[in-house]
Amino acid sequence: MNTTNTADRTPRVDLVIEGMTCASCVRRVENALSKVPGVTGASVNLATETAEVELERPIDTDQLIGAVSSAGYGAHLPTLKVTGRDLIVLEVSGMTCASCVRRVENALSKVPGVTGASVNLATETAEVELERPIDTDQLIGAVSSAGYGAEIVGASQTLEEASLARQAKRKAELDARRTRLLVGAVLSVGVLVIGYGFSGKVWSDPVQLVLSTPVYLWVGWIFHRTTIKNARHGAVNMDTLVSLGSTVAYAYSLVATLFLSGKPTYFDVASLIITLISLGKYLELTARSHAGESLEALMTLRPVKAHLLARADSVVEGDRTNAADVPVDALHVGDLVLVRPGEAVPTDGAVVEGSSSLDESLVTGESMPVVRGPGDAVVGGSINSLTPLVMRVTRTGDETILAQVVAAVQKAQLEKSKVQTLADSVSAVFVPVIIAISLVTFVGWMLSGHDALSSLMPAVAVLVIACPCALGLATPVATLVGTTKGAQRGILLSGGDSLEVAKYIKAIVLDKTGTLTLGQPRVVQQIVLDGFDLAEVLAIAATLEAGSEHPLARAIVEAGFRYLADNQPIILKEHRVEPGMGVYGRSGGGSEHEYLIGSLLYLQSHGVDVDISGFRLDEELDEHASLVALAIDGEVGLLLGIADPVRPDAKVGIERLQQLGLKVILASGDRAEVAKNVASDLRMDDVYFELRPQDKADLVVKMKERYGVVAMVGDGINDAPALARADVGIAVGSGTAIAMSVADMTIVHGDVSAIADAIALSRATRRIIWQNLGWALGYNLLLVPLAAFGQVPPILAALAMATSSVSVVANSLRLRRFKMGIDSSVPSEDEHMRETASDGNVG
Repeated sequence: MNTTNTADRTPRVDLVIEGMTCASCVRRVENALSKVPGVTGASVNLATETAEVELERPIDTDQLIGAVSSAGYGAHLPTLKVTGRDLIVLEVSGMTCASCVRRVENALSKVPGVTGASVNLATETAEVELERPIDTDQLIGAVSSAGYGAEIVGASQTLEEASLARQAKRKAELDARRTRLLVGAVLSVGVLVIGYGFSGKVWSDPVQLVLSTPVYLWVGWIFHRTTIKNARHGAVNMDTLVSLGSTVAYAYSLVATLFLSGKPTYFDVASLIITLISLGKYLELTARSHAGESLEALMTLRPVKAHLLARADSVVEGDRTNAADVPVDALHVGDLVLVRPGEAVPTDGAVVEGSSSLDESLVTGESMPVVRGPGDAVVGGSINSLTPLVMRVTRTGDETILAQVVAAVQKAQLEKSKVQTLADSVSAVFVPVIIAISLVTFVGWMLSGHDALSSLMPAVAVLVIACPCALGLATPVATLVGTTKGAQRGILLSGGDSLEVAKYIKAIVLDKTGTLTLGQPRVVQQIVLDGFDLAEVLAIAATLEAGSEHPLARAIVEAGFRYLADNQPIILKEHRVEPGMGVYGRSGGGSEHEYLIGSLLYLQSHGVDVDISGFRLDEELDEHASLVALAIDGEVGLLLGIADPVRPDAKVGIERLQQLGLKVILASGDRAEVAKNVASDLRMDDVYFELRPQDKADLVVKMKERYGVVAMVGDGINDAPALARADVGIAVGSGTAIAMSVADMTIVHGDVSAIADAIALSRATRRIIWQNLGWALGYNLLLVPLAAFGQVPPILAALAMATSSVSVVANSLRLRRFKMGIDSSVPSEDEHMRETASDGNVG
């Protein structure tokens, strides 16, 4: 089963949904999925045509697909594979039900070398996981022996293959719609010419009938088919309105032509309703494809091939001049890979040999190339500029930064804000209400003394002019464009309510280490107290801090590593890390000792006397250095001064945040002197120091009481409580997965200036969303009554509906022009018109 885990370990299934046309479709699919036993929630996105289903336990995905199918739509599991496993995809024919699925899965699972098989009835495919390469004829033979047909589609799709497949499918759909649109346009023009140029001629109505019938039946079949399918399930959507409106006009005109000679006909109305709305849907799909292009560009950054030098388990390191080309999906952690100049880094890794300049802008948004040498981490998708590099693979598949960026963006587009949920609720009853208004309009005109024909046209106009699509697309398309734009610059927005709240941020609290500093600290002072040996206490300190993710801990390990081999190794029978505070350890063996390493405050909380006679910290310790102390059996034995340079972009970043009108506050666990110096150098508005993790969380609460909406920026485990308490939590990418999991935004590269960009982009996205909703609601509230009172004829109603949803999508596309920097803004309307005209979009 294709399930994944979210940050809170909730089982989840992602589905691709087919056949949705408006927000009422979204509501129906969500309701259908929510009724499946074991489903705790479902979120459907109309713009991306995907559904995220949360489960209380793992369930058979065929139940989910069946539920969507019973609601009148298609569904299948995503074909995108981002793994390091060996996979083969089979196309299976002859399956008709779930029992067929089980038979094929069982047959494939019995083939030697197969570790798992997953068959999808909806897509008629089988995904086979292998522990080693095997002869594909064995797989085909196993399926054949079970009574079904099979053929090899190929290995699992890479990111770029999946993207190309989507592009091909979208192109095919657009081509088909364009063909229908052109036919409809030509025939509709013919209907207009005959209807208005030769009105009264005996042959006029029959010719219009001949010309309009292909438009109604063939061009409009897309709308009629969906309407019929929905009717079987007691559902209605936007297509229902189009189909009903055109059917009423066509059916009446057909009857009038055949049986009511001399009565006026409305073949022009039936034809133009379908043609104009087909034009609108075509333009909408074109614009939506533009909205998804940036995300697909991210997904195609990873190269297809890698130059493998040696496998992880190989004794021989490999010949640097003779590398074997292998698929990137075949790489494993520990493999040795060659990256030539001008090529993209195939996956995340660490440099083993060589030094070169890498362009990471496509992945992290950093505009300046960075130099990477032995020991430095490299990001998959970045471009090697100068010299060959030999790297060792550290992450593959969906664990890579690139895959996580894509996953984060896709997840963001599924998270719904309260306003979108409200819009979806409105859309769920929108179409039935419009049908009711249309009936009331017809009856009202009849009761006011008009004949049936005069009453019919306003009722048709009401059906045709209403546009639930605009409501359904207002939020998801803007979120799609905004989150993708951010991802291109290394800014991951979570979507949902965080986009709403960002506008109201009044204050921002920033952690120091790893957020405002480079996160590359080093020990600059080593002060050993009387009675202790420097080499011994450094070795103990390194042992205690080994395995910690905190930057200060890594500096201590680096400083004490060389002493470990020269001292008796310490066997810890008890080892406890207290995030943001320190580490406790107790040794076993012949002599038992207790160790504490951390701030003086941490040592003091454990009963250690930190009043070190004859030693003045303010005089002997570097004012820019953080203090870490080691106590052995209750006595301080070592003081370490650790300096972590402030990021070069920090000052500009703080200024940008202040230009957004925010109060900028430093919250640090460091000692007062260091925190005050950093805050002073960066001209921050306030500073708090010597804070424990809970103190930071409490500070966030205090700032919320003082200022209102507060954002928190951090990078470590110790920042997670404060990030969770903040109205908007922002994690920097140099930090830990725990920090990112509770954050509403993530800055992949840690650039402080990008924090301001993230907030500005969130505000711009929210502004576009509200513009879209204002347009969608205003359009319907204004034009539906006008149509009901006969002020808008059906043809103009069709034209208005065709442009409504297109306008929402085109407005959202303005976010593609969002400028990162001090003057971050959404382009003006004039700029937007020029840009969309140059792009071929409709504004």
